[in-house]
Amino acid sequence: MKILIISPGKAHDFTVKDGIAEFEKRIPKKFGLSWVFAEDILKHCKEDDFVALLDERGKDIDTPGLAALLDSHLGQGTKRVVFIIGGAYGVTDEVKKRAHATYKLSSLVFPHMLVRLILIEQLYRAATILSGHPYHRA
Repeated sequence: MKILIISPGKAHDFTVKDGIAEFEKRIPKKFGLSWVFAEDILKHCKEDDFVALLDERGKDIDTPGLAALLDSHLGQGTKRVVFIIGGAYGVTDEVKKRAHATYKLSSLVFPHMLVRLILIEQLYRAATILSGHPYHRA
């Protein structure tokens, strides 16, 4: 199963670049992680993708819940899970309608650069839960 993260703006800036690179190395290759930095979000979503929008008004999801989400899609044979990070002004109504689920990573609000780092760490943490690795100790 592939994971695509779509984020507004340009490539990672110096404040998060090293942290993101470290967690990218740790994520198992079976997830085929990739990034797209684009404003035209729907252009990058395929019909059979499971699309999760990350938005401050979304439903809470904890790390075990994220692991369960990935595990469920692995089991269902989902080809690709797409995470969309909203920009400063959110996303269009069309993107909201395309999303199968909308989650928030926190009740706090973060700039999209920090959300990138938080998300990649949480994806790694979810992968460790699925593999039985002791990284996640909650």
